[in-house]
Amino acid sequence: MTENGTAERYDAVVVGAGAAGLNAALVLGRARRRVAVVDAGQPRNAPAAHLQGFLSRDGMPPAALLAVGREEVARYGVDLIDGRVEHIEPAGPAELGHTVQLAGGPVLHARRVVVATGLRDGLPELPGLAERWGKDVLHCPYCHGWEVRDRPLGVLGTGPGSVDLALLLRQWSADVLLLAHTLEPTDAERERLAARGVRVVEGRIVRLVADGGRLRGVELANGAVVPREAVFVRPQMVPRDALLFGLDCARDDNGWVAVDRTGRTSVPGVWAVGNVVDPRAQVVVAAGMGAAAALDLDHDLVDEEIGRAVALCRASGVALSA
Repeated sequence: MTENGTAERYDAVVVGAGAAGLNAALVLGRARRRVAVVDAGQPRNAPAAHLQGFLSRDGMPPAALLAVGREEVARYGVDLIDGRVEHIEPAGPAELGHTVQLAGGPVLHARRVVVATGLRDGLPELPGLAERWGKDVLHCPYCHGWEVRDRPLGVLGTGPGSVDLALLLRQWSADVLLLAHTLEPTDAERERLAARGVRVVEGRIVRLVADGGRLRGVELANGAVVPREAVFVRPQMVPRDALLFGLDCARDDNGWVAVDRTGRTSVPGVWAVGNVVDPRAQVVVAAGMGAAAALDLDHDLVDEEIGRAVALCRASGVALSA
């Protein structure tokens, strides 16, 4: 709140300070917009030691990337607010923007809003799995495959996509097992796995076995331990989209919030970028989505400002042409 009790006013409020949100704030800050970034401090990639596939940042710890990003946006006058946004609601007519309510905190007034709240990974409930998540229990070969290349790898058969994941992983290692668990591959899938050199190990998994701070293997219900140095699993990717749900944003056939190429939602003045709308977006892709949204958002603000200026000139009788 300002000194007179009114809501703090911003050209844009960005919710989420991951790569997508910070890159949006960076572009908008450089465009001389007044911007606030609100973040609850729960990055999806916090368990990972390094991020990969980001040109010039390959191998950088995720926390270090975010720290550098915060420093960069602060140089352009962006306000960084630690907190959680409870809800966003229209402030009135479209040109009045939205109000952003922080939990136990102030209300921010935003001409435009960018939601970059990411997603959470729903993990199978297997003893020992959550403790190894992001270390030697992994989900993305393009993010982590190089680091575990040529090692004995396993794929947990926990649901749709497990077979495709095992087939894909074969290019990183010659020793890949599909640990069937609750999955029953079809005959066609078994044929593809065999042709690719991936063996199927039957039996339910009861726990992951670690020793000395490293994964040692996967224990089956019959007591056998299948030695593996890393295992991959397809988590259930759940978007953190409650704020967008509250705004009644349109959704696609899969239930995810629908956006255009710039991140515009169906609600005027609201953009959504990164994993909250695209579960496949890696860090570098999410950053690009943030930049694209910022450019579109700024043009949207410029159009609004031109419209207001023209209306003001007409109302005051100022000639608009030479």
